[in-house]
Amino acid sequence: MVYLTGAGPGSIDLLTIKALRVIREADVIIYDRLANPDILAEAKDGCEFIYVGKADSHHTLPQEEINETIYQAALKYENVVRLKGGDPLVFGRGGEEGLYLKERGVKFEFIPGVTSAIAVPEYAGIPVTHRGITVSFRVVTGHEAAKEKSQIPWENYKSDDTIVFLMGLHRLKFIVEKLLEIGKPKDFPIAVISKGTWPDEQTVIGTLEDIYERAKDLPTPALIVVGKVVELHEQLSWFEKKDR
Repeated sequence: MVYLTGAGPGSIDLLTIKALRVIREADVIIYDRLANPDILAEAKDGCEFIYVGKADSHHTLPQEEINETIYQAALKYENVVRLKGGDPLVFGRGGEEGLYLKERGVKFEFIPGVTSAIAVPEYAGIPVTHRGITVSFRVVTGHEAAKEKSQIPWENYKSDDTIVFLMGLHRLKFIVEKLLEIGKPKDFPIAVISKGTWPDEQTVIGTLEDIYERAKDLPTPALIVVGKVVELHEQLSWFEKKDR
């Protein structure tokens, strides 16, 4: 059995009970860069660890080889945990891994993880929806497979929906330019949250006009929130004010 498991956004406190159970029973854990390494300490003695992390422009293994690594582990071990940052199906390519296993007759389960799209803004005191401000939000990849031509339907983003861009810091300037292009005002609020839910979390607040210069040097992983809800950060910020 392969458990395609979400590790949550960073803080080990946000790991689900079911994820913790399968991690403790795992014979092998195949984990990525965004999974908190402290989680591995919960594994039983003798558990094998295989790192398949990805960073921008640097992949330990291409996705096709990761799929095969999971499959080969399933042939060898009874309990395989594929541990992925956030949720396995929110830009985590867990669906591709599931299909690869299905085609080869390997049983698998998805174990949802707390997605950074909601948890990271929440830790920064930015609700993705708020009565009287916005009733909906969009989650968008900031790291498109086809970089030379955007697949994002930018014209659909003219509304006041909250927009959350995951993995987008390296494309922040491009994202800002596209939002201005479709008519968003220069003073429209935007936040960049670095290392969300980790002890060294940082939030930079700005506008479409100045956020690139303010936030371009933040460490990754970072998440971008665009919307009027960003203005609630000053009042609702709680985590960054705690003694961490």
